[in-house]
Amino acid sequence: MPDYRPAARFLGLDDAHSAPSAAVWVLPIAYEMTTSYVSGAKHGALAILEASAQVELYDSAVGCEAALQYGVHTLPILHPTLQSPAAAMEDITGAVSALPIREKVLVTLGGEHAITPAVVRALAPHYPDLVIVQIDAHADLRDTFDGTPHSHACAMRRCLDYAPVVGLGIRSLCQEEVDFARGTDRVRLITAEEMHADPERRYLDQLRALINGRAVYLTIDVDGLDPSVISATGTPEPGGLSWYDCLALIKAICHSGKVIALDCVELAPTCGAHASAFAAAKLVYKTLNQVMQANGTLQS
Repeated sequence: MPDYRPAARFLGLDDAHSAPSAAVWVLPIAYEMTTSYVSGAKHGALAILEASAQVELYDSAVGCEAALQYGVHTLPILHPTLQSPAAAMEDITGAVSALPIREKVLVTLGGEHAITPAVVRALAPHYPDLVIVQIDAHADLRDTFDGTPHSHACAMRRCLDYAPVVGLGIRSLCQEEVDFARGTDRVRLITAEEMHADPERRYLDQLRALINGRAVYLTIDVDGLDPSVISATGTPEPGGLSWYDCLALIKAICHSGKVIALDCVELAPTCGAHASAFAAAKLVYKTLNQVMQANGTLQS
C-alpha cells in the first residue's frame, strides 16, 4: 500500500517519535496576505520543517536528545482561504480549535505574524490567566494597516482581545503604537535599547515578575533576532537580539510561566540564506526543550 506522509516532519523524526501520541504537535501554516515589504513568509513553515531535519537532537542545555523523550507529531501544512484576511483568520481558528490543544504543546509555524491572534483566539478560552509573550522587532500594535485590522502589523493589537502582551526586543514603532502602549496597562514593552543598555540582564527579573506562574503563549517573530542571526525575513531591523540573549529570554519565559503553545513566524526564505531557516528550526527545538524541561517531562 502507498505510504502517505506530511511533506516534511519536524526534526525528521522516525515513525515511533512522530506519532499522534507525541507530546508536541506542530501545525505549519502557509499564509501570507498582508506583507508590507519583502514577501515569502508563506514558504517559511516548509523551510523550517526541511531545515529541522539537519538539527542535532542532542541539546547541551538539557543534557539529552530531548525530542526522543517527548516526540513531535507534524500535521499537514494548512493553507487557509485567501478570500480575505478575515476569512483566513476564521479558517486558522477553526483548524486550531479542532486539535487536542489542552493535551498537547502546540507549535505553529508561519507564515506571517497575522496568524498569531487567530491561534490565540482558539486557545484563550481554556486559559483564563493567559499572557502573551512576544519576541519581535516590531510592536505590531496598530489598529489597522493597509486597510485591514488583520495585518501582520496589527497582530498584537488583535491579541489584546484575549490576553495582555509582554513585548521583548522591540525597536520599531510608530507614534500610534507608542501612544497606545503608554495608555494601557495590558501592554508592557521591553525594548531592544533597554536590553542592550543592561548587560547584566536585569530585565529578566522584570520578565519573570510579569509572567509569574501564568499560562504563556510565546510568539517568536524571527525579526526579533538581529539580521546577523536571521536575515531572511520580510521586515528586518538592525540592533536585534543575539542568539544567546534570545536563549536566555526563552529560558526565563519557560521557567517562570507555563508555556502552553508557541509559534515561530515571519521567516521569508531566500535562495542562499538557508542559515536563517536552520537558525529558526534550531530555535524552535531549543525552545521546546526548555518548555518540556520546565514542565517535568525530560529526564536528563
